[in-house]
Amino acid sequence: MVSWANSAAGGAGLDLHLDLGQSVQPGRRGTRDQLIQALRDAVRSGRLPAGTMLPPSRSLATDLGLARNTVAEAYAELVAEGWLGSRQGAGTWVIGSHTESAPAAQRAGPGTPNHNLMPGSGNVAAFPRQAWLASARRALTNAPTEALRTGDARGRQELRAALATYLARARGVRTTAESIVICAGTRHAVELLSKVFAPSTIAVENYGLFLFRDAIAGNGAATVPIRIDDHGAVVDDLEKTSAAAVLLTPAHHFPHGVPLHPTRRTRALDWAIRTKSYVLEDDYDGEFRYDRQPIGSMQGLDPDRVAYLGSASKSLAPVLRLGWMVLPDNLIDPVLAAAGGQQFYVNAIDQLTMADFIESGQYDKHIRRMRNSYRRRRDALAARLSGLDVEISGLSAGLHALIRLPDGTEHEAMRRAADAGIALSGLALLRHPDAADTPPQDGVVVSFGTPADHEFTAALDALHDVLKAVSR
Repeated sequence: MVSWANSAAGGAGLDLHLDLGQSVQPGRRGTRDQLIQALRDAVRSGRLPAGTMLPPSRSLATDLGLARNTVAEAYAELVAEGWLGSRQGAGTWVIGSHTESAPAAQRAGPGTPNHNLMPGSGNVAAFPRQAWLASARRALTNAPTEALRTGDARGRQELRAALATYLARARGVRTTAESIVICAGTRHAVELLSKVFAPSTIAVENYGLFLFRDAIAGNGAATVPIRIDDHGAVVDDLEKTSAAAVLLTPAHHFPHGVPLHPTRRTRALDWAIRTKSYVLEDDYDGEFRYDRQPIGSMQGLDPDRVAYLGSASKSLAPVLRLGWMVLPDNLIDPVLAAAGGQQFYVNAIDQLTMADFIESGQYDKHIRRMRNSYRRRRDALAARLSGLDVEISGLSAGLHALIRLPDGTEHEAMRRAADAGIALSGLALLRHPDAADTPPQDGVVVSFGTPADHEFTAALDALHDVLKAVSR
């Protein structure tokens, strides 16, 4: 059904052409999803360009014959996904269409994916809106006047204190609020640390996020790869380098999904102490574990040689752009200088909201709920792909799985995924370009955490069909 809305927005009538598919049935969840998809398509196609003000939810609901809550929920979902922006008193507006940051040839395309299994996000549809809103109201109500000024370059004291307590309890981190610096996510943390270490070399795992390699190179430092095996990073390779630091994912390696063996943790710390270097610990997916005891942070073993990096991107939503660094004392001032000496990156109200969210117990509650949800999804993925000639690894923790394919089939798998409208990552994209001593591996990396609940089964079915075709 094609619907037209003529709603007053910004003092003028605004016509919206929305294709809602089948007949609208007020009060049904499907109607909400149709509205979300119609708005996404309008933004993606350019019919609603960045900056366009949308009608108030009440007006659009009246024009479309829908419940106001249906429109409000659709707006909130698209705000959480980053398609729309919204602020009390300022209305709702289009931010712009999403763009892919990875090389197009390495990503599933062309066209818009029907099934998003791309790693990098959790289920943002499960964002705890009401609990977050309650924390935001309390934070704004109780915020001191000075919170509306620039303030401490490290970030709000309230959030740093809440994180110090939470990280000590949940991740075994040894810190105080004074050693924590708030940033705009893990990539931002890597950028700032790269500026500190430049022009020195930073060692990285030979399979990992190309975004981090790009961030390091873009800030004047170089990278050198170290190998990965079934026990995590081969830290003995560090002896062959002159690296000033090594970036590791010891809790849950991306993409292989293995934890760093305790013996190798000790060797990495010994190397850092002996060479006066640093370990940059990306606590990737550290909150989500299923079949094993929690693995504590490396930082807890040596706070003087380990910089701990974390964020709310997976646990809550990437759009928050909220992260933290727990730094050795002698790195705090250099990192703050690299950041410009002020807290430009995360607004104070979001910091105060996160502090309240942690202290009220809502963050722990949300993590427990999502851990159970992701465990069920993990089990469903393993069951659906059983019987295929593929090897699945990394399922004991985290939100993604590495699916190893028969030799020479990755390109075909990516092509078929593109044709089926599946967004995922090929393993080749994640291989360091200088990893000449490691034979290339064929595989794909899929996130079982990304799709919304109502999209998950169809995404698994589509993935199964692609893998079945290439693994015969």
